[in-house]
Amino acid sequence: MRNFEVILNELYGEKAADKQKSRYNKALDEFKALYGGHEGIRIFSASGRSEIGGNHTDHNMGRVLAAAVDLDVIAFCIPSDDNIITVKSEGFPMDTVDIADLSVHPNEINTSAALIRGVACGFEKNGYKIGGFKAYTTSNVLKGSGISSSAAFEVLIGTILSYMYNEGGINAVNISKIGRYAENVFFGKPSGLMDQLASSEGGFITVDFKDIKNPVIESIQYDFSRSGYSLCIVDTKGSHDNLTPEYAAIPNEMKSVAGFFGKSELRGITYETLRDNIGAVREKCGDRAVLRAFHFFDENERVVRQANALRNGDINTFLKEINASADSSYKYLQNVYSSDNPGVQSVALGLYTAGRVLNGRGASRVHGGGFAGTIQAFVPDDLLDVFTNEMNSLFGENSCYNLRIRPVGGIEILYFK
Repeated sequence: MRNFEVILNELYGEKAADKQKSRYNKALDEFKALYGGHEGIRIFSASGRSEIGGNHTDHNMGRVLAAAVDLDVIAFCIPSDDNIITVKSEGFPMDTVDIADLSVHPNEINTSAALIRGVACGFEKNGYKIGGFKAYTTSNVLKGSGISSSAAFEVLIGTILSYMYNEGGINAVNISKIGRYAENVFFGKPSGLMDQLASSEGGFITVDFKDIKNPVIESIQYDFSRSGYSLCIVDTKGSHDNLTPEYAAIPNEMKSVAGFFGKSELRGITYETLRDNIGAVREKCGDRAVLRAFHFFDENERVVRQANALRNGDINTFLKEINASADSSYKYLQNVYSSDNPGVQSVALGLYTAGRVLNGRGASRVHGGGFAGTIQAFVPDDLLDVFTNEMNSLFGENSCYNLRIRPVGGIEILYFK
């Protein structure tokens, strides 16, 4: 059995190990208060993720670059000899799911119970074993931050079932696909696969969705902690309410351009095809759709250059490509603020402030879906305190999070107190 402190250092870094140890001990106490003292308690963790490159490319069979981060959801578990999965998540009511019934329950849509039942159903459909367990979970994955708390929870449940009932033999890709299935079919959210893959795989990964059923996934070995930069996510406190039409318009408009040429996604055509027919496409689909399509083509190639820069240890080229992505998202993808509510532009304000502080160094970009929520910044270590203070002053205390790239994805941690 690996030393618990060694595992904490690997997941969270040495500076955060003591704080994490307190978090785990508190979770253990909560578990015992719920279920009593038990031998053989098993501990699991699944990470949040950050999209690094490929803003709004995955839904048109494009490429993405993503990374697991050190914000995670952890679970203390024991198996049960019935078909009941019982999960108490900190701050939420108890979920009790009878996995003898793996049908979709409409009353569970948008709930964690739906994700639990959906993951169990996905396991059974793929011929894997399932069984009951009792768990207490706690998460520090920021909701609404683009770090994907739902994917982390899906990967956590999948990792538990893999280790408890399948000897840990289910690989990260299959756990990811099952998580997406649960989110799409049971939870009711039409998400892609990037979030689950990044959470389940760990480290930096690129994903090419050209073959959506068999995406090409490559891990990138790069120690970002030695780059001289810090990864920051800034919560601009913008509301996601009433933004569903804005999010839906991006893939719909991109696909309308593809549809002009008889294709279902933009990956089915080329930049040259669009350029050579631009007049007719503008008339049929509109200028914003054309601009978003151009963003897709350029962003798809940027992901390749970003990944190669990391492989080669070329941080300067990597940052240059991040800034190019930011510029494209702002001008052409147009997902920095809602056109229906131009008086609210917290993401744009965050990007402006980041630019002033960084002053030509590092990089900053809209993070995730956009329109509200978070920005991402790669901050020189010597500017980290200044950057953090500026963002906290603008958006409130604890708005700026300094994240660490996590080298592993869903994992079982053996810890006996």
